[in-house]
Amino acid sequence: MLIVHGYDSVPPEAKGAVLALGNFDGVHRGHQALIGQAVAEAQGRGCSAGALVFDPHPSAFFRPGEPHFRLTPLDEKLALFAELGLDVAVVLAFDAALASLDAERFIEAVLVDALAVSHVVVGYHFFFGRNRGGSAETLRRFGYTHGFGVTVVDPIADRGEPFSSTDIRLLLAEGNVRSAAAALGRPWSVKGPVIGGAKRGTGLGFPTANVAMPKGTALGHGIFAVRVALDGVSLDGAAYLGTRPTFDDGMPVLEVFLFDFDGDIYGREIEVIFIDKVRDDRRFASAEELVTQMNADCAKAREILAATSP
Repeated sequence: MLIVHGYDSVPPEAKGAVLALGNFDGVHRGHQALIGQAVAEAQGRGCSAGALVFDPHPSAFFRPGEPHFRLTPLDEKLALFAELGLDVAVVLAFDAALASLDAERFIEAVLVDALAVSHVVVGYHFFFGRNRGGSAETLRRFGYTHGFGVTVVDPIADRGEPFSSTDIRLLLAEGNVRSAAAALGRPWSVKGPVIGGAKRGTGLGFPTANVAMPKGTALGHGIFAVRVALDGVSLDGAAYLGTRPTFDDGMPVLEVFLFDFDGDIYGREIEVIFIDKVRDDRRFASAEELVTQMNADCAKAREILAATSP
């Protein structure tokens, strides 16, 4: 998949495509349907299919002091685009210059002059341009003038509820990773290098790999059944996210205990894939009581993973 950053020097092979427009945070099942529509439209026209995205997310630009929970970092988003069959991804830096463009200027400068789009595909609630002044109807009106078509995709829903990045964030904030996975179409995960910790888990008989959670991530605290991707190998385990209330009630940390594994992975990058929640975080009266519960938690996590296809 060809990746183009900015719109000042667009290579010829990225022009004339059918482009899906949006933020696509999460690339959830609704996004997947919209991208599928772009791929189908491109196949019918005999041209490339692509997506145009903004990075950082506009919310992070307009509210820099507030942590923004990104469901999918840019590299993961682009990898998912490629898996969905896109040929091109256009990444626009969302900065003051881009934010200042009104809808008409965005269409002319970006979609027409730079990208020469043949068709665009957007969701029913897509807004763009300065002060979100442009809509799907704006695209239709200017598309007629500039010679490109517009497809507006209706809400994609499950049992009457449209798939929504905001709703998925709320599910994760509750620790409901199973329902979040159903909306995403895949389990939610985080990636990062294994970092040093207090080695308290080692002292309790549960050596853990600690991973720093990405800034802004809001996952409900507790114990989770997880799979860990390490150099192309999938490993089962149990993960803890919380403040260690039995000990110090400190900063939240993600600690992963890998089942039947005895290796040094310090400094190596892993992907922690959340399958289901085992229980909420809580304080224990003693370290011994905690260890007893941890054994039960690991047994439950093993049961969950044994019943769940990799």
